[in-house]
Amino acid sequence: MTSQHAILTVEAHRDLRINSARDRALGDGQMCCITVPTEFRAVQSAYPILFRLNDARDRYTALAMFGFENGENLFLDAGTWDAGYRPLAMDVQPFLIGGGPDDDAAKQVHIDLASPRIAADGTGDRIFDETGQPTPYLERVAEQLGALDEGYRASADFFEALQRYDLLEPFTLEVTLDDGSTNRLVGFHIINEDRLASLDGAAFAELNADQHLLPIYMAIASLAHIGDLVARRNRQLARG
Repeated sequence: MTSQHAILTVEAHRDLRINSARDRALGDGQMCCITVPTEFRAVQSAYPILFRLNDARDRYTALAMFGFENGENLFLDAGTWDAGYRPLAMDVQPFLIGGGPDDDAAKQVHIDLASPRIAADGTGDRIFDETGQPTPYLERVAEQLGALDEGYRASADFFEALQRYDLLEPFTLEVTLDDGSTNRLVGFHIINEDRLASLDGAAFAELNADQHLLPIYMAIASLAHIGDLVARRNRQLARG
């Protein structure tokens, strides 16, 4: 679906409502989404966090994983999202911040008018109230967009530290499911725990001072949820 981004204004969008249900048809059918180190503590409560190098091989991205293949989100269940926390990049849809992530200019809230979340039947969450003021829903989204933007901008230092200490290693996972089929995750990276443990005290002190140690350990802890993804996939297979 082609995006149709517009600056959000009360004049143009006073009556818009947003469908906040959770469903593949509403754009939730994704195997992963971007996450940022500042939300790793929350993300690791439910999702594995993996890292991926971009096609230009000059920048890493952190990803919260929801499934094993494109279009698979194992947390969707009958119009709900079966986890206590949704990553910011999913929860803010169909809103986004205008301008590039590295742009220092003042940011504005944009909306994707082509999103299936735009409610056309008069139901859903209002963006503006009867007087044209932002609703609590929109205020929450604006806070989330700000947190996501701030976290993304700060993530460059985090990834530079991981590369400086050579803490990322390639990761491939192959899982045999209960029906005998195989699911694979390829092309990702994880934290190399042995290399992390071998760092000297000065390196640890630097990582800690720069507030990188916590997200590093959160990313490591999150890998325990890979087994949860497998269990969710097996339950889905059992239901047919």
